[in-house]
Amino acid sequence: MTRPRLTTRERLRDLLLVAIAFAVGAGALTAYTTFRIWQVGQQDSRRPVDAIVVLGAAQYNGRPSPVLAARLDHAIELYKAGLAPYLITTGGKLQGDRYTEAQTGYRYAVAHGVPAKAILMETTGGDTLESLINVRAIFAAHDLHTALFVSDRSHMLRVLRLAADQGIEGWSSPTDTSPDDIDGTLIKNSMVHELGGLGAYVFALEYDDPAVTPTAEPAGPSATP
Repeated sequence: MTRPRLTTRERLRDLLLVAIAFAVGAGALTAYTTFRIWQVGQQDSRRPVDAIVVLGAAQYNGRPSPVLAARLDHAIELYKAGLAPYLITTGGKLQGDRYTEAQTGYRYAVAHGVPAKAILMETTGGDTLESLINVRAIFAAHDLHTALFVSDRSHMLRVLRLAADQGIEGWSSPTDTSPDDIDGTLIKNSMVHELGGLGAYVFALEYDDPAVTPTAEPAGPSATP
């Protein structure tokens, strides 16, 4: 028995139903991920660890941006509370910059009372994933295993996911003074950025054996040009 061909109207109806189902599914996934970003960002799981890792942000000729300064202030507070023997600053630089984000973080931390010998730097990461791949190398070189990650609230879910995929046992301690988590417009922009970053990582990127040269740079004379 020959199956009757679908009419154009029936085909359009089926396509519409598929489109509606896709939109509902995408909306539900976006809503759940947004909730998880918010939920994880509210958790401060500070505890004794091997190292405090501060994620980089913009710097201006060695001066940290307000976002980076907020992260560094929080990480310095955790270090002075005795939660780790090491503070790791992260982040590379843009073309034409004199300092990396990590070097700027080093200078700022030393100026605020952190001993230079306690600071390690990851100086080549161009994004969160590259920085955490390099942090993994620092951990291996110094026999470190556990980390307390410091960044903005909206960044923490992605940081913890990427760190876990790198084999780093980590907990979050977000700063609560970052402009990205206080200003309404910046909060919205940060949320959109994190949704995009998580989506790109989960659905598009394959990093089994990434072609990134890990960098483990101790602080000291090399921290200044």
